[in-house]
Amino acid sequence: MQILEIYQSRQGEGIWAGQPSIFVRTLGCQLHCRFCDSTYARGSDENEHGAELTPEEIAGRVLLLDLPHVVLTGGEPMMSPEIVELTKLLKNYDFQITIETSGIIFQPVVCDLISISPKLQNTTPLSGDSAIIQNHNNERSKPEVVQQLMLRHNYQLKFVIDTEEDLQAVEEYMSGLHGVVPSQILLMPQATDVHVMQQKAMWIEPFCSARGFRYCPRMQLVWYGNKRRT
Repeated sequence: MQILEIYQSRQGEGIWAGQPSIFVRTLGCQLHCRFCDSTYARGSDENEHGAELTPEEIAGRVLLLDLPHVVLTGGEPMMSPEIVELTKLLKNYDFQITIETSGIIFQPVVCDLISISPKLQNTTPLSGDSAIIQNHNNERSKPEVVQQLMLRHNYQLKFVIDTEEDLQAVEEYMSGLHGVVPSQILLMPQATDVHVMQQKAMWIEPFCSARGFRYCPRMQLVWYGNKRRT
């Protein structure tokens, strides 16, 4: 597996926010979303070089950090078939595992929480190579994969909200899924600083409350600012 970094921090997003965690960040993602918060992990930046590690080597490095919760993130961690073996190894060591994924690739992984971030139209790159934009629009939404992951795992669906128009897009997306528990739908403001996040919370939170969804702040911005490895 191509691994960009392994480090300790706190989970800043979702239903397990605040959990001290080991983050294993894979290198590579095919989507190039407009407001990706880890563009350095896409695999297109020649200044970023991942290490080719086996699942056994990754598990060994995780064990040295001595925390019970592991977050497999990216990039897109489900791109690598070896993630299946890695999750089995980590579970054999009794780790609690979260996988953060866009929900466009299915792998028969083992995890305690799958955090799926479906990509709405708002994620389309605004400029750049037309082939990248076309690929994004063709690949960004795979509700059949999301549904399969939901059926197999404890899940959260985490949507990034940029404008009020995105709220309707969430409801349209949800209409194509079955058996979704409202409290497992999380709406998170697109923001890189606390002020913008708080401004968007003013209209996202009431929308969530009216529908039984959860408002999802980006607590890493509060704790650390907009910094890498947080």
